[in-house]
Amino acid sequence: MQFTLHLTPKDLSLTRATVHHIQDKAAKLAAVYPRLLKCRVVLEGPVHHHRKGGPYTARIDMTVPGAELVVNHHETADLRQAIREAFEAARRRLEDYVQHRRGEVKRHQPPHHRPEETVSLEF
Repeated sequence: MQFTLHLTPKDLSLTRATVHHIQDKAAKLAAVYPRLLKCRVVLEGPVHHHRKGGPYTARIDMTVPGAELVVNHHETADLRQAIREAFEAARRRLEDYVQHRRGEVKRHQPPHHRPEETVSLEF
């Protein structure tokens, strides 16, 4: 099944090599879960303040049947590192989702309560 990849750079320009790198990373996500419907990647460049700029930010939104998985907390001074860390977190989140869907996640059993014994008293 094919998925849709949306790439949105904000406040930066991407090279062809970076775009191909992101496409390869997204294809690897589809290999983890072939039913991936949509992958949206938003990359934000550093904010140009008077004295110093901010970090690069990478956000990944993945749409799968019945859920949307989001990774949005990866900020680093290097763009490639932000991309790598965001896709690693997205892969882990997708693997957790797959395990949960398959029922491979261990669920806590409620404690077993002994049924209270009924005692009949006759007077």
